[in-house]
Amino acid sequence: MPDTDRPSGTDRRHGDGRDALRADCGSCFALCCVALTLTRSADFAVNKAAGTPCRNLRDDFRCGIHARLRTEGFPGCTVYDCFGAGQKVSVEIFGGRDWRGAPETAQLMFEVFPVVRQLHELLWYLTEAAALAPARALRPEIRRTLEATEALTRLDAAALAELDVAAHRGEVAVLLGRVSELVRATAPGRKKRGHRGGDLVGARLRKADLRGADLRGAYLIAADLGGADLRLADVIGADFRDADLSGADLTGALFLTQAQVNAARGSAATRLPSSLSRPAHWAA
Repeated sequence: MPDTDRPSGTDRRHGDGRDALRADCGSCFALCCVALTLTRSADFAVNKAAGTPCRNLRDDFRCGIHARLRTEGFPGCTVYDCFGAGQKVSVEIFGGRDWRGAPETAQLMFEVFPVVRQLHELLWYLTEAAALAPARALRPEIRRTLEATEALTRLDAAALAELDVAAHRGEVAVLLGRVSELVRATAPGRKKRGHRGGDLVGARLRKADLRGADLRGAYLIAADLGGADLRLADVIGADFRDADLSGADLTGALFLTQAQVNAARGSAATRLPSSLSRPAHWAA
């Protein structure tokens, strides 16, 4: 599949040890276009049940409206990131057998895909955590957890489908919280910046000093973060849909993902971590 059929922001390689955790749509059987449920909303123009191919999916596993997803009412497709789970499931776990050519694999493949996607997301965070200098005291534990999570991704399909991934995710979340505390403690004035799970929808935070802020799970939908300083802020799980990041500094933001960046609005002046790509739909 040509690069034009890759999701926005997933076509570069950064050499940070997370290449396998970046989507390679050319090595996937369009699992995100089939396995997931779509709910008609501002993100998707139609309702679609899990296991049903999207009406825009072609026989060659390419999207028939890839270049027009946003204008055709499917901006959610340009935001989604599988963290490389698509190619892992398609090529490694199912050995290159696609759900069309081998329909007997379809149901299990669609069950396994979201499980592996969650595990790969955890690997993204853990790989980042292992490289954070202020958390060096936790590195042995981080590496053990990283290796244990990688081992889970190597289970066979049947075992993955039965895996209690929520329980494992909860254990990893505790460790990442400890990492976050150590790293954010190095930011100035951090004690006044606790917004975990906060309702910041539409908040006016333009040019705000959010260095070291705890924004875990915060709702920042349509928030004005233009020119804000988010260095060392923990943004794991934060909802940046339609947030304005024009001119904001997110270098060093903790646990930021491509999906979060893709969901926001930004500009050429927005500063991102080197591990992430500037979305094509951002303003010049």
